[in-house]
Amino acid sequence: MRVFESLDQMAASAGTEIGVSPWIDIDQERIDAFAGATGDHQWIHVDPARCQRELGTGTIAHGYLTLSLLASMSQATYRIEGVKRAINYGSDKVRFLAPVPAGSRVRARLDLVEADRRDNLLKILTRATMEIEGSGKPALIAEVLTLFYN
Repeated sequence: MRVFESLDQMAASAGTEIGVSPWIDIDQERIDAFAGATGDHQWIHVDPARCQRELGTGTIAHGYLTLSLLASMSQATYRIEGVKRAINYGSDKVRFLAPVPAGSRVRARLDLVEADRRDNLLKILTRATMEIEGSGKPALIAEVLTLFYN
């Protein structure tokens, strides 16, 4: 976990890698729970038998499941001391580049692309590259905007 002592220290790190998250298991239980929470029961996510029969593979995680994991991955990768509030401000240029098979592990590599410091606010743009263990192609790349207040 990388710890920034202040919003200014974080802002000064623009243009650098800020860290890599721990690995997260993407098992069928997690995929099924996401399907239940979102109502997205597409068979390629929740029907292992049909996937095996029709595709010769197992199920894959929802793209939005992997995208939603970026929040917890970021929290496990860095923190800024003295922050009173952090807000997800949105995502830009999200691309799902490779399927995430059930039973795999993923992690996020975070680069601080831009930082805009004003008064008690820091707005950052991070590029998150979600890696799949053992794969040369990332699951996704997204630009994520976050607001921090002190």
